[in-house]
Amino acid sequence: MSIVPRIMEFNKQFVEEKQYEAYMTDKFPDKKVAILTCMDTRLVELLPKALNIRNGDAKFIKNAGAILTQPFGSAMRSILVAVYELGAREVFVIGHHGCGMTNLNTEGLVGKFIEHGIDPLAIETLENSGIRMDKFLKGFASADEGVMDSVKLIRKHPLFPKHIPVHGFIIDPETGALDVLVQDYREE
Repeated sequence: MSIVPRIMEFNKQFVEEKQYEAYMTDKFPDKKVAILTCMDTRLVELLPKALNIRNGDAKFIKNAGAILTQPFGSAMRSILVAVYELGAREVFVIGHHGCGMTNLNTEGLVGKFIEHGIDPLAIETLENSGIRMDKFLKGFASADEGVMDSVKLIRKHPLFPKHIPVHGFIIDPETGALDVLVQDYREE
């Protein structure tokens, strides 16, 4: 059974009671930060609380593992828009312990595609067209490695301004404890 009817019922009440007023802000991040982080459900509320980030403080870009797999993908585009159009002056890449992207079994995931009805020929066609599943579904050996790979990709991006710092962190998804992997304050 879909949860959509319950969500719609709640949403109607939320709007009627004007509960949205507590969250009103504009599109510009007050703390001037863009945060690339994982989509893990444990981080939805914990991460902002652990960083003292409230609605309107930061631009959040979420994907599996906080990984930038390609320099011209949607996550990198979001970071560039946050910096150039929305006033972000620092970028945080925040991974977490126990991430599902750690040692991701690409072959096993492709097998699940097939189990769910994806034609193996479609996967083969993609591979023959240059979409390599091992690259597209890339995980990492450790969360630290994943964060540092993303930090390096952002820093080296030909369209990313050199004076904007890119910091790397790992958060504990149970306690919210934050470890700094790299604090990047370069000369402007």
